[in-house]
Amino acid sequence: MINKDLVKKLAQQLKNDGVSALLVAPSADLMFLVGHKPYLCERFQAMVVTDKEETFYICNALTEAEAIGFMEGNKVYPWMDSTDFTLTVKKAFEEFGLIGKKIAINGAVRAFNLIRMMNNIEFTAVNGKDYLELTRIIKTSEELDNLREASRIVDKVFEDLIHFIKPGLTEKDINDEIVRLCKHYGGSDCHGGIVAVDANAANPHYFGNSAVVGEHAVVEMDFGCTYKGMWSDITRTVIVGKATEREKYLYNLVLQANLAGEAAAVNGAYIPDIDAAARKIIEDAGYGYNFNHRLGHGIGYAGHEAPYIHGDYHMHLAPGMAFSCEPGIYIRGEIGIRIEDLVIINEKGETEILNKCTKELIEIV
Repeated sequence: MINKDLVKKLAQQLKNDGVSALLVAPSADLMFLVGHKPYLCERFQAMVVTDKEETFYICNALTEAEAIGFMEGNKVYPWMDSTDFTLTVKKAFEEFGLIGKKIAINGAVRAFNLIRMMNNIEFTAVNGKDYLELTRIIKTSEELDNLREASRIVDKVFEDLIHFIKPGLTEKDINDEIVRLCKHYGGSDCHGGIVAVDANAANPHYFGNSAVVGEHAVVEMDFGCTYKGMWSDITRTVIVGKATEREKYLYNLVLQANLAGEAAAVNGAYIPDIDAAARKIIEDAGYGYNFNHRLGHGIGYAGHEAPYIHGDYHMHLAPGMAFSCEPGIYIRGEIGIRIEDLVIINEKGETEILNKCTKELIEIV
């Protein structure tokens, strides 16, 4: 059902900014607005919220019935594959007085659709990414509880994986087990994640699946699931066989950076200082270039959302914020190590680490 309180709040924000409407394609943003996330394909569809608290939906006729269901009597404008969808968008904009106005666009709108709209309809597109992300940056107590449960699920998965991983398995074998275990323990949206063996882990966003675990191997696993719409996200790196002294050294650097970031993540902390606290550990050891991504990202209805934990995100932590702490070291052609926990500033203003499973170095022998 449409979150009317949120619509009212968005309308006021739009009015304050001199923006006439917000256009929201299927995404975590739409899930937050209506409790539903339709399938997003190349066909244009979006909900529009105006500065007058009006809402309407534009979609292809094949999803009209679905849209009518969650729009609860609000106007739905369907278009057919045989017609130009911008004609329907133009009609809707005309009826709601949006021609020639500023329209904020959320991050899920496809660029090729937006360009076509801008070529055929008179309006000014402005960045609407923050409207809903910043609205949901402070989680409710119920959402925090669901984040806790989602993290409990992946903790259990990791504890089982320790007894599953062995030489001869492929990255895909491990990923398939992650999916199975997430579902077994009550998670949804269980699509696996990153399983990277040895040098593959030097690519932070590696998504291959064919490498085989050897008698000695580094295995990095980054995965999550949802529970009642809230995402979890965890990364653990294990060693198959006995770790070398170099592997132990690099692992300990990443662990100390993880702990330093979490120690700095207190209520009211300035976010760039949190990133700097973790990064300093790795930089001082001479591996600053090999820590090539932000320390973390917010999490909730989306796997990545505000707040973003890096040196150019000028915000202070507050109760209800949820985010990851995931430093890493990546040496091309050799090794990658990352350790990730989810962190919240809870209802009491305390720092709470949601992932309870061990992050001490594990050797699977």
